[in-house]
Amino acid sequence: MLLGKDCKSAQMRNLREEIRNSQRVKLLLSQRNEKGKIPFHPYRKWFGAHWVLSSLAEIEHPPNDNELIPLKEQICEWLFSKQHLDSIRCIQDRFRRCASQEGNAIHAMLKLGLADSRVDEIIERLLSFQWPDGGWNCDKRPKAVNSSFVETLIPLRALSLHAKITGNKKSKAAAQRAAEVFLKRRLYKRRSDGHIIKDAFIELHYPCYYHYDILFGLKVMAESGFINDDRCNDALDLLESKQLLAGGFPVQKNYYRRSRQQISGRSLVDWGKTGKSFMNEFVTMDAMYVLKAAGRLNLEDLVGDGKSLLSSGTGDSGLNH
Repeated sequence: MLLGKDCKSAQMRNLREEIRNSQRVKLLLSQRNEKGKIPFHPYRKWFGAHWVLSSLAEIEHPPNDNELIPLKEQICEWLFSKQHLDSIRCIQDRFRRCASQEGNAIHAMLKLGLADSRVDEIIERLLSFQWPDGGWNCDKRPKAVNSSFVETLIPLRALSLHAKITGNKKSKAAAQRAAEVFLKRRLYKRRSDGHIIKDAFIELHYPCYYHYDILFGLKVMAESGFINDDRCNDALDLLESKQLLAGGFPVQKNYYRRSRQQISGRSLVDWGKTGKSFMNEFVTMDAMYVLKAAGRLNLEDLVGDGKSLLSSGTGDSGLNH
C-alpha cells in the first residue's frame, strides 16, 4: 500500500470498509442474482465473475467477504470444467495456454482471502505450463518459442504473491524465472535492437485487465520485489516523463466502454478521466506506488510546490473539467 501502513491497522481497515461500501463496488456487483452469482460466463469481458473479482482485488476490497464466495465458485467451476481442461494444448513440447486466466484467478482469490485447495491445484497447473524461457504464451503456432508479455505478467504476479503468503519455494523460483522475461527486455524493448516491442506497451491504461503496459509491469515488479533491479530504470524514467505539468499521470487509452448493454468490453464502472492531458486518480496512485517503491518518491513530495503528483489545480490535471 502507498501509505506504508499495516494492513491490519484500524486506519487501513476503515479505508477498506469505505471501498467495500463505495458506489464503484456496488456497481461491480450489481448484476448478481439471488444466488450471489453473475449470470454470464465468468470470463465475459469485462463484467463476468472473473473480471469482477480481479477488479475488487485491484482496488483493495477487504478480504474474507463471504458474499464473494459465489463468484469464486463460478470461476473455479469454469477453470475445472471439462471444456476448459480439454482446450489446453501442448504443441512442440510447450503448453499453449492463456495463463493470465489462471494467474488472475489465483491473484484475486489470494488477495481477497478466498483461496482454498483448488488454488494450489491451479498453481500446480500454472507451473506445469511454464515455458523454458520462464514465461507463458497462448500462441499455437509451432514456431512461437518466446513467452508473451501479456500471458506472463499476471502469472508472475500471482506466483509471487503465493510465495509471499505461503513461503512456497516452487512459486518463488517460478516467479523469479518469469521476471527475467521482462527484465532482460527492460520491460518494453526488443533484445535484438532495443526498439519498443509494441506502442501500447509504453502507453498508460486503467484498468489493464489482461493487457500489458509499462506501469502495470512496474507495479508487478514492485509487488514482487524486483523494482530495484537496474533493468527497470529505463521504464521508470519513461514513466516519470509522463507526469503532467499540473500533477498526476494520465490514462492515455483505455480498454473498456462504459455501457449497461451486454456487449464485450463493457464496464459498469467509470474508472476516471481518459485523455493525455487529464489526471487519472487510479493511474496516478499506481505510479506513485511504483516510484515510491523504486526510491524515486518521498511522501513529502505529495504536497507543497504546485507540481505535486496529486495536484488538484487546473490545466493539465483535468480535475476541474
